[in-house]
Amino acid sequence: MKLTVGLVATLWVQLQLTQGLQPVIRDYSNPSTPASQFRLAYNGAEGVTVSWNSPSQINSPQVWYGEDPNNLVASSPGTSTTFSTATSWDNHVTIGNLKPNTKYYYRVTGLADNFDVVGQNFYFTTARTTGDRTPYSIGFIADLGIVIGNLFGKQIPDTFDSILSARDSLDFLWHSGDFGYADDWLWEELTGAYPLNLDGGVATYNNIMNSYYDQFVNVTKNTPYMVGPGNHEADCIEPDLDYITNKFDLTICPSGQRNFTYHRNHFAMPTAEQAQDYFQNLWYSWNHGMTHFVQINTETDLAAGTTAPDEPGGDGGLDAGPFGFPNQQLQWLEADLAAVDRTKTPWLVVAGHRPWYSASTVCTECQEAFENLVIKYKVDLVMAGHVHYYERDAPVANGVVDPNGLNNPSAPWYITNGAAGNFEGHSSNSGKNPSYTSIINNSDYGWSKLTFHNSTHLTHDFISSETDQVLDTATLYKDHGLGW
Repeated sequence: MKLTVGLVATLWVQLQLTQGLQPVIRDYSNPSTPASQFRLAYNGAEGVTVSWNSPSQINSPQVWYGEDPNNLVASSPGTSTTFSTATSWDNHVTIGNLKPNTKYYYRVTGLADNFDVVGQNFYFTTARTTGDRTPYSIGFIADLGIVIGNLFGKQIPDTFDSILSARDSLDFLWHSGDFGYADDWLWEELTGAYPLNLDGGVATYNNIMNSYYDQFVNVTKNTPYMVGPGNHEADCIEPDLDYITNKFDLTICPSGQRNFTYHRNHFAMPTAEQAQDYFQNLWYSWNHGMTHFVQINTETDLAAGTTAPDEPGGDGGLDAGPFGFPNQQLQWLEADLAAVDRTKTPWLVVAGHRPWYSASTVCTECQEAFENLVIKYKVDLVMAGHVHYYERDAPVANGVVDPNGLNNPSAPWYITNGAAGNFEGHSSNSGKNPSYTSIINNSDYGWSKLTFHNSTHLTHDFISSETDQVLDTATLYKDHGLGW
């Protein structure tokens, strides 16, 4: 049945007469909470950036911190900025000269002097020193929205609570694209999940994003939240979808809800120190213990002469970027990979939003841009999302499966996990699986846990968001020539 606006409106009225929907989206048009949406990011082994939102500009935002929660005497200043259409101000304070792998308590401007930092779990732990051989685990997600379901019922994804329950076992959480799914607001209204209100689209987008970040704050206020861009951050709608094509276009999006503006302002990843220009939260890298982590941008800024998926003329119908000069991201990536000291960080893990190996949608432009580099520099694992299911593949290079499998392969290992849960539901695979596909789960929502045991063993677990049980596990053995 083809949905029209009139038919959707009729369905909406009928639905309201028979069923109430769970109100998971709040109104943020007049924010009053003095400090909210707390989030953290590493900035080297001795630095952390603390970010939060406030209803108005703070002249000199401050973070007070210390190892003793009753003695937060050290402080650092930061910046307070906003952008058009935003309902609040983003405050970012970078703290340096900290001890590595050390727990600090903190309080920010907007919280009372006697705020209970212990009872409210306001703390962070700095990164492990490069070369630290202590085993640790991290979480990885992509494609997490504030709701799952449809017009017949919706709920908050279980992934929020599942990661919260595992928080103390994770050093940090890595989110490689697609936050909140605010750009689905028009789809949700046209399909009856919310009342149709085209004139209120700007506010609806903001309400979805703010609800998402509020929902995650019990994790992000004490667990570093390392992020990268996905296609759902590009613009306020997805104009290439069937229900929008030839009916609406990007002209309904204000400037503050286009060109990754929300994503570039909300976060403060360690990008400023890694490029001549400040590519806000789009591509960067960091060390943590025995691993070098790299976040790439699959949405814009691919190879010179290539139109990236989210750029004008790309296959997503969007008009974001590019942000750097031709080949700038790839030149940065090669220099970054070439500089990795594998005697200190034997593990090398790269994540981008779109996969170039998948039984469903693949990004051939991304493969052309990145695959030769991840092969050349012997990347161990490539993580992706975008496809809304879990897929573990074999190590593969240029389409050829490594005959060693997970037993000391020379090719990178590929895992796609976009199964965190969102309004769009699960993806389906294309039918016959490629030869490199090991397992697909498109019925469960879940997240990834990576455990770095030593220089030779790395375990990936797919965790059920509903039950917290391990639904799939696999361990990669790589001989990095270090003997520990």
